Amino acid sequence: MSSSVKAMEQASPWPVGITSLCSPAVLHKWLPFLAWMPKYSMQWLKMDFIAGLSVGLTVIPQALAYAEVAGLPPQYGLYSAFMGCFVYLILGTSRDLTLGPTAIMSLLVSSYTFQQPAFAVLLTFLSGCIQLAIRFLCLGFLLDFISCPVIKGFTSAAAITISFGQLRNLLGLYCIPREFFLQVYYVFRYIGETRVGDIVLGLVCMLLLLVLKLMRDHVPPIHPEMPPGVRLSHGLVWTATTARNALVVSFAALVAYSFEVTGYQPFILTGNIVQGLPPFRTPPFSLSTTNGTLSFTEMLQEMGAGVAVVPLMGILESIAVAKSFASQNNYRIDINQELMAIGTTNILASFFSSFPVTGSFGRTAVNAQSGVCTPAGGLVTGVLVLLSLNYLTSFFYYIPKAALAAVIIMAVVPMFDFKIIKTLWRVKRLDLLPLCVTFLLCFWEVQYGILAGTLVSVLIILYSVARPDIKVSQGPVLILRPASGLQFPAIEALRNEVVSCALEVSPACCAILDCRHVCSIDYTAVLGLRELMEDFHRQGVNIAFIGLQGSILRVLKSADLKGIRHFTTLEEAEKYLTQELGTQPYNISDDSVPEHKVALLKA
Repeated sequence: MSSSVKAMEQASPWPVGITSLCSPAVLHKWLPFLAWMPKYSMQWLKMDFIAGLSVGLTVIPQALAYAEVAGLPPQYGLYSAFMGCFVYLILGTSRDLTLGPTAIMSLLVSSYTFQQPAFAVLLTFLSGCIQLAIRFLCLGFLLDFISCPVIKGFTSAAAITISFGQLRNLLGLYCIPREFFLQVYYVFRYIGETRVGDIVLGLVCMLLLLVLKLMRDHVPPIHPEMPPGVRLSHGLVWTATTARNALVVSFAALVAYSFEVTGYQPFILTGNIVQGLPPFRTPPFSLSTTNGTLSFTEMLQEMGAGVAVVPLMGILESIAVAKSFASQNNYRIDINQELMAIGTTNILASFFSSFPVTGSFGRTAVNAQSGVCTPAGGLVTGVLVLLSLNYLTSFFYYIPKAALAAVIIMAVVPMFDFKIIKTLWRVKRLDLLPLCVTFLLCFWEVQYGILAGTLVSVLIILYSVARPDIKVSQGPVLILRPASGLQFPAIEALRNEVVSCALEVSPACCAILDCRHVCSIDYTAVLGLRELMEDFHRQGVNIAFIGLQGSILRVLKSADLKGIRHFTTLEEAEKYLTQELGTQPYNISDDSVPEHKVALLKA
């Protein structure tokens, strides 16, 4: 440490620990915006403004639609759409990610909050607390047990559930329950009562959204040498196709308003939306009902597994989106900081009547394609949502529910991954099992589908641990090569394999256990090896080990395993077992193990 730094520490009135916590490196880690803010430029401001505006025009109609999926009044979708923009500006490490309401979160909210805003807001607060707890307790590794097939099965089932749930609005049907199987029954039962106006408008909106999306996907990139007129037309097409949700919903609202003026309304409208910004208030820790007051404990019991499922799925969705775009655009994110951002967002958002939010893949794609440079684009999006709450709610009255249903269906259909079945069939067919289990059970209960799929995935892993692949080759002596670590579930299978191949034949033969791929071992496995050596001793033949790593040798030495014959190469072991002179095994002791092994044992 230089003398100048020492002098500064001696002059500082604060303890050294506090000083180090306030160092630039630590501040940049906890407040990532401090890293890019000093370098902010006018060019970045221009690109962030365009991206924020594009995402804002996308999120407003989506937020209204996702509130419908969640079973809440439309304004709650907008209440959920702005806090993530402001928090992520300060705490986020991905320049592309946008936090807000999503189809998956809305479906989960619908499953666990009984169309009660109080339950939804409390669930938001609890989700944020759990997400922060996972971050500070370093429990993020638990999410690694939810495999890709489980996630794909869940999202595919969610796409079908959400899409079918919107058929009632697309067809203009009333009194359709929210349970999936009851929805299927009642939609087909009352399909004869379909309102022509709603179905025609809904299909037209879906067609327009599809055409605009295809146009957006096929717009050629702009080049500086293009004439001004071509660049202007390119910009208009890009704007219209990027803001297609807002454009189509506005078109549908104007059509509905035109009919309203004539005194005839063929559509079911969104209706009144509470105007103004949401009040700042603490989440409801109790709920007054006609039958009395539900306490906090009773509300927790009512939400059940949702208190765990919602925050975990929120983390999974957000981290997956952030990782995907970080990889595409060649930068890195901080997973712990992302957990901090999403947890803080949900806690603060709960004070403004939000339901749980997470990273949105669709809006993040819009953000990235718009050329966003920093998370500051979220500032524009958040302000736009607040302005719409304050000034545009009277316009939202005329938005047909069929148009919002079209927005939702076109947003969630890509979530159904048709290609994953073919891919898993080609790569590893066993992974189809957790995929199918999750997919089917999610139609019954979301938590059962996720838990069952995860359990199947874990059982597949445990089976591979308990029954490791053992390659057997016959040479001068029998050679067996375990393909992985020797943990207690696997040792009995290994012992049976060795005994059946070497001792249950006539005559019994010597064997070599090639442990070059064994990187871990436990005490139960050591006992199993001891019994295996005793089996060979009783038959009057030998067993030798090769390739034991230093960590394995330390365990064997600590367990005081006597009489083990260990060689560094296969040739040495074969010479010893075939009674060739001049070769002696290495015993597990400091003075007989080669020098590089002794160093490992003493480390």
